[in-house]
Amino acid sequence: MIATIRLLDAAEARAAIPDLCEVLTDCVNGGASVGFMQPYGNADAAPYWQVVADAVASGATLLLVAEIDGRAVGTVQVGAAQMPNQPHRGDLKKLLVHRSARGKGLARLLMDAAEREAAARGKMILVLDTATGSDAEAIYPRLGWERVGVIPDYALWPQGGLCDTTLFYKRVA
Repeated sequence: MIATIRLLDAAEARAAIPDLCEVLTDCVNGGASVGFMQPYGNADAAPYWQVVADAVASGATLLLVAEIDGRAVGTVQVGAAQMPNQPHRGDLKKLLVHRSARGKGLARLLMDAAEREAAARGKMILVLDTATGSDAEAIYPRLGWERVGVIPDYALWPQGGLCDTTLFYKRVA
């Protein structure tokens, strides 16, 4: 398995929508609390990815993908557009790896690339939130992210029920 990590432009983001739909659908149906509720299908995911592609086109979002054999199996975003008093900050969003591609180090590769790309654009600090108690929560400290705290009852799990969220940050420049 050779994985390639790429930063997509708007045209590439639009072309990747079918693969990105598969990744997001797999993650939501696997229980990831990433903003969507079950049941969830590719048709549900397509409008979301179109909005992301538009944000890539405007420069508001950096979209990275992990590809294996030319197919996107993982992704992460950096929200780069901030308020005027926060030009040095970015929001890390939607670290997603298809369940069939997990355990291969793709999350680390995606995060490393996202941090590099953010720093190259003048971002000094990144922030993220993730579901407390999820498999994803354990990834970030191993990658050097600092835990800030927990907000109770922040969101819902995709199958229903309240979910706490844990906040993290990392200095990247």
